[in-house]
This record gives sequence, structure tokens and C-alpha cells, in this order.
Amino acid sequence: ALGWACWKAYVGRPEADGVRCSAVGILGSALRDSRPEEALPVLEANLALKRRYWPHEKRSILGAQNNLANCLDHLGREGEALVLQRVVYAEAVNLLGISHENTLLSGLNLASSLGALELYEESKLLVRHQLLPEARRSLGVDQAVTLKLNQTLANGLCFDPKCTRDDLLEAETI
Repeated sequence: ALGWACWKAYVGRPEADGVRCSAVGILGSALRDSRPEEALPVLEANLALKRRYWPHEKRSILGAQNNLANCLDHLGREGEALVLQRVVYAEAVNLLGISHENTLLSGLNLASSLGALELYEESKLLVRHQLLPEARRSLGVDQAVTLKLNQTLANGLCFDPKCTRDDLLEAETI
């Protein structure tokens, strides 16, 4: 309801108005989890607006891409979401650096999607060698992102059909 109210309040503004664009993003985010079919065109429009009128706002575009990828994932379009999550993670690394919390969150989303698509080896490599060491160093071992990365690694170790006894022991240790 709040997303629709925000949209209704600013719909009359020009397309290039920043507040109007924010209202579109808020509406898309509000719909994403509960009504992803309705959210998808809103989030696509939000991303298009940001690219058209604010191409220099790289962080904002990354956020819009991430929201769109999450929506695609909610719709069961995991393959499309994975392609976009790869782009978001790579751009976040370049723009923010590997140790930035938003980059680590993008990496977590990517690793989770890889696991959901049963691409366990790639997920484990990403978490074990890139994300988890950096999260521990920059965020700390008890921070939520770090804990979720641990869980993602443990899931990848356990659910991989090729898991070994050592993998199970490592997962248990995590």
C-alpha cells in the first residue's frame, strides 16, 4: 500500500524527475516479494529510467539491477537472475571493491543462486576463496553477511552429489 501511495503521489511529475524515479523503485521493491509478476515491469522501468537519465549514478543502477535479479529469482527465472547477478557482482567489485558490504551481499546472492541451480563447485569456489575471507576480514566473523556466507558454503558442501566425507565434516565444522 505504501509503494502505491508513493507512486500515486509522484506519477504526475516528469519522467526525468528524480523523486518520480524513486517512487517507481519503491513501488517495485514493495511488490517484489509478494507480487513479483506485477513488480517485474515496474523494476524493469526503474532500471531503464536510471540508465537513461542518471547513467553516472552507478551505485543506484547496481541497486536497480540487484532488485530486478531478485525479482526474476522470485518468479522462478533463476537462469536469467543468475546472468544479471554475475553482472551485478562484477560491477560491484569494480565500483566498490571486494571488501564493501554491498559487494559481499551481491556475491552472496550470486553464490546462493549458483547453489540453487546446482552449480555447487562454482558456488563453493566463490564463497571459499573470494567472499568468506574478505567478509571475515572486513565485516567480522559474527556479522550477518559473514554468517550467511558460512551457511551458503556449508549448504554447497552438503548438497553437492559429489560430496565427500571430508566435505561433510567441513560443513559440520562451519
